[in-house]
Formats: sequence, C-alpha cells, structure tokens
Amino acid sequence: MPVYERRILIPAPAAQVFAWHERPECLRKLIPPGDPVRVLEAEGGIRNGGRVVLLVGVFPFRMKWVALHRDYIPGRQFRDEQIQGPFRRWVHTHSFVDDGPNASWLIDHIEYDLPFGPLAELLAGWFVRRKLDRMFAWRHEVTLPSPLNTSHAG
Repeated sequence: MPVYERRILIPAPAAQVFAWHERPECLRKLIPPGDPVRVLEAEGGIRNGGRVVLLVGVFPFRMKWVALHRDYIPGRQFRDEQIQGPFRRWVHTHSFVDDGPNASWLIDHIEYDLPFGPLAELLAGWFVRRKLDRMFAWRHEVTLPSPLNTSHAG
C-alpha cells in the first residue's frame, strides 16, 4: 500500500498548531485555491466522530468524499478516514510533536490505495503524489510560517 508523508517544522508549540487545526474555518483554509473541492458538510470538528463531506472533481467526474475523524488525542493527533470517495482506502494521520519550547513538527502521514489496485498505482501513482505534494505545500504554507519543509513519498 502506498504511503505519503510530509513534515514541516513550525515556529510554534504543538499545542498552538493543533488548536489552529481545531478552528471551524480551518478545513476551508486548507483547500488550495482553484482545487475542485467544495465542503458540503463539516460536523463535529476533528474530534472522534467528526464527519466531513466534500464534493471533489469536475463535471462529469464529480463525487462525494466522506471522511470520519477518529483517534483524537488533544494537542497531539487526529485521523481522518475515508468511508466513501475516490480511493479504495485513505487514512490520514495528523501528528503534532514539540521540538523545543517554541517549535513543533506537523506530520501528515497518509496510507492509501487507489481504485483498481497496482495497475492504478503504476499508471496514476505519479499524478496522485504530485497532487499531494501541491496540496500539502499549500496547507503547510497557510498553517503558520515555517522555515523547514520536507516530504517523503513511498
């Protein structure tokens, strides 16, 4: 199963970065401009049981993407897991780890499977990784100012 991970060192404590992600308007700010993504519903925030419904893609290839939040640990982590959408499997873990008193790592770890399995990975894996790189570059740029940004796709 493909794994994508991107981490960024942010000049703020983990608790502050986590609190930024808990704000109701956060999800909309994290969607890159021009991306064909619209938030249809967002209930319960990032806490366990929170639910997000997105409309992704362009006509005639639009589809709903429904994700549930789970594994909420205040100030440290939360996960969103796709229950309906474009992937066969998608589990996104957001982790927040202090690096001294005034900095922290924001780590996005995604385990995913494309529809149609290995054939899709062979034909479209590069496209998915490029899209994830662009999306997380934007997300990390708008989260808080950050001097260090690293990524790894495997």
